[in-house]
Amino acid sequence: MTITHTLENEKLTISINGRLDTITAPELEAYINNYIDEIKELVFDLKDMEYTSSAGLRVFLMTSKKMASRGEMIIENVQSDVMEVFEITGFSDFLTIR
Repeated sequence: MTITHTLENEKLTISINGRLDTITAPELEAYINNYIDEIKELVFDLKDMEYTSSAGLRVFLMTSKKMASRGEMIIENVQSDVMEVFEITGFSDFLTIR
């Protein structure tokens, strides 16, 4: 997995390339925690994310809870395989996905 980001004012956009799984989820969580206190908007660009496991879903859930008191979290450009995971698990019901 490769993570890139842009930080503009209080908006952080994180792009994920590859697989978000048990091995890589802690890296993403640490990455988010480095910026969480500085932002009011968090955008995940998942156009290059091929897969997420339950460990990845946990990161999205925990980040969503943290962002609820700070601002907004948006997930965009979700590939169909990942979207299917969001839908099957019910995550698409409470996450803002564009």
